[in-house]
Amino acid sequence: MFGKILIANRGEIALRVQRACRELGIRTVVVHSEADTDAKYVKLADESVCIGPAPARDSYLNIPAIISAAEVTDAEAIHPGYGFLSENADFAERCERSGFVFIGPRPESIRLMGDKITAKQAMVEAGVPTVPGSEGPLPEEPRDIVKIARSIGYPVIVKAAGGGGGRGMRSVHTEAALLAAVALTRQEAQSAFGNPAVYLEKYLENPRHIEIQVLADQNKNAVWLGDRDCSMQRRHQKVLEEAPAPGIPRRLIERVGERCAEACRKIDYRGAGTFEFLHEGGEFYFIEMNTRVQVEHPVTEMVTGVDIVQQQIRIAAGQKLVLKQRDVIPRGHAIECRINAEDPFKFTPSPGRITAWHTPGGPGVRVDSHAYAGYFVPPHYDSMIGKVICFGENRSQAIARMRIALSEMVVEGIQTNIPLHRELMLDEKFIQGGTSIHYLENRLAAIRAPRS
Repeated sequence: MFGKILIANRGEIALRVQRACRELGIRTVVVHSEADTDAKYVKLADESVCIGPAPARDSYLNIPAIISAAEVTDAEAIHPGYGFLSENADFAERCERSGFVFIGPRPESIRLMGDKITAKQAMVEAGVPTVPGSEGPLPEEPRDIVKIARSIGYPVIVKAAGGGGGRGMRSVHTEAALLAAVALTRQEAQSAFGNPAVYLEKYLENPRHIEIQVLADQNKNAVWLGDRDCSMQRRHQKVLEEAPAPGIPRRLIERVGERCAEACRKIDYRGAGTFEFLHEGGEFYFIEMNTRVQVEHPVTEMVTGVDIVQQQIRIAAGQKLVLKQRDVIPRGHAIECRINAEDPFKFTPSPGRITAWHTPGGPGVRVDSHAYAGYFVPPHYDSMIGKVICFGENRSQAIARMRIALSEMVVEGIQTNIPLHRELMLDEKFIQGGTSIHYLENRLAAIRAPRS
């Protein structure tokens, strides 16, 4: 096992990784920007290194600075968390080349899955169900693009090969709008991802967003840890997640889960990962694989009892995955609400100092957060300041516990989206379960619509 790990991230995930390390008896080094000097996880770390000013490009995305910090502190491995450099193959390669273990997949796996076209081709070969669409990047000839779209059938969606996080996508409902949408998405893809390649897929009208969590070691042992429903989204960004997905027959989940584990073996995947699917009409359609730990990993931990972050560390240290598929027996239900520093209905960021902070407790309640009373939420990064996770013996109990937890939570000095979560816990459609990825957007639009 490693003696010292450098955590190349910030916020709640930096604290989450730090806790996993401490339980394993591993010393931690935290890198931070000038804006995060007073962060809780910085104070709790065995060592900390300031790697630059507040802007992420000068600190958390500054690869030479992170590598230098690992060198001067004699760290043995680097955990990238999520976001920032966690799915950057060049960073993973640089870590390995500099003599550090990257706690994540091999660089070639990150590259394979980072390009949505090659990822889809790999899944087709592995027998994982995919969305009908173009076989590769779209050609330059307009007539060929039109022909491909006609073969798929409208509506279609144009996607950037290097996209992710809800960016680089554009739905097209008519042939007249197709070529302009392709051209615009190509420009955006080049600007945002440095890769102008785009492809077409069938646009599913009312799907759910379901994902499968996997773990795989360096010896091609792989297991899947159940499923999550992440359909409650706004602008393709998840707002809350739950495990397992309500209303989907277990035999269907088991079939796709087994295929995901087999795909890990075929592509020689290593570490934690998430297969993301759209689910509609009783069918699963692969959309992408995230080659890192997810924000929503706690709901899977709550229902399986598996510490996913510790498993990442053990796998990176070369340990064999001791978990067998028969050992993974999910029980109960878990829900996670992302707590963001933002207007609850307009979603404008609300940085500033937290003047009062009280988190909930009680049976089955977990709060992952780096915030505290007096903490200043910087304006430079993602607005998430924590996560409230509630577990119940069944979904009804998990919802009831979340309602109580949200009613107890107090955050003053800034705005948060807690009022939105409180409303969602009372929403009839959510309580019923099985809402599509468009539900929250439509609900918010109805709230904002002027009354006649």
